[in-house]
Amino acid sequence: MRVTSQTFSNVLVGQLSTLAQRQNKLQNQAATGQRIQFPEDDPTAMRRVLDLQSEAVNIGQYRNNIQSLQEQSKVGYATIRSMKTLVDRASEVATLADGTKSQVELDTYAIEIEQLLRSGLQLVNSLHRGDYLFSGTRSDVEPFSLTEDANGRVNAATYQGNQSLASSEIAEKVTATTMTLGENNTGTGARGLVADSRTGADLFNHLISLRDNLLAGNVAAISTTNLKELGKDEDNFLFHFGTVGSIQARLEAAESIFRSRSQSVEGLVSKEADSDLAETLVRLNETQNAYKAALQSGGTILNQSLLDFLR
Repeated sequence: MRVTSQTFSNVLVGQLSTLAQRQNKLQNQAATGQRIQFPEDDPTAMRRVLDLQSEAVNIGQYRNNIQSLQEQSKVGYATIRSMKTLVDRASEVATLADGTKSQVELDTYAIEIEQLLRSGLQLVNSLHRGDYLFSGTRSDVEPFSLTEDANGRVNAATYQGNQSLASSEIAEKVTATTMTLGENNTGTGARGLVADSRTGADLFNHLISLRDNLLAGNVAAISTTNLKELGKDEDNFLFHFGTVGSIQARLEAAESIFRSRSQSVEGLVSKEADSDLAETLVRLNETQNAYKAALQSGGTILNQSLLDFLR
C-alpha cells in the first residue's frame, strides 16, 4: 500500500484531536463529578436519570403538599382545643347556676357566657396565611357573622361558608384534607365544628340560650336543657379531636414514606450520573500520557528527512 507524505501528518492530527477530546471529557468529569454531560454520553443512562429526576420532582411536590396540610392541621387543632376549653367552662357555669345562686350571681355568670360566646366567634373566624380556616372552600369569607340586640348582646351567629372541603394530593391518585367545616346542617358530608344537625351540636345558639336563661333566672331550664345541649357540643368537639389526630398520623406516615423515597431516588440518580473520581483520574492520566507520547513520537517522525536514511 502506498503511503504519501501527507498521510502520516493527517492521521496524527486526527489521533491528537481524538485524544484531546477524550482528555477534555475526562477533565470535565473530574471537575464536575458528573459522568454524563450530554445525552450522547450514555443515552440509556440519560433516560433513566431523566425519569428519576421527574420522580424526584413529583415526590418534592407531594412532600410540600403534606407539609402544608400538616401546618394547617396544627393550627386547626389549636383552635378546636381552645373551643373545647370554652365549652368545658360553659358547662361548669351551667352546673354552678343552681337554685342556691342569687340573681346577681346569675347575672355575673351571664356576662361570662357572653364573653365566652364572643371568644368562640373570634376563634372560629381566625385566619391562617390569609385564609379563613372554617369556611369550607369559601376561604376568603369570614365563617360566622354576628348580630347584636339593643343591649349590645350577641343574639345570632350566622354561618357564611359552604359545605365543601378543598383537598390536596399527597400521593399518586390519593388526596387528603385537613379542613373543618364551621357548620353543616345539610345532613350529609363532613361534620360541622360549631353546628351539625346530625349530632345536635349548635354551640353558639346553645350559649345564647344559656346566657338568656341565666339573665331570666330560669335555673330549671339550665339544668334540664342547657347542660344536655352543651354535652352534645362537647361530644362533637371530641369527634373532631379524633378526626384531626387520625389525619395527622396519616400525614406523618406519608411524609416518612416520601422522605425515604426521596433519599432512594437521589442515590439512584447519583449512581447513574456521578463519575467514579478515582477511575476518572486514572483514565485522565492515561489519556494525558498517550497525548504526550503521540506528540513526541509524531514530532520525531515528522522531523526525519531522506538524509537521515542516507547516512
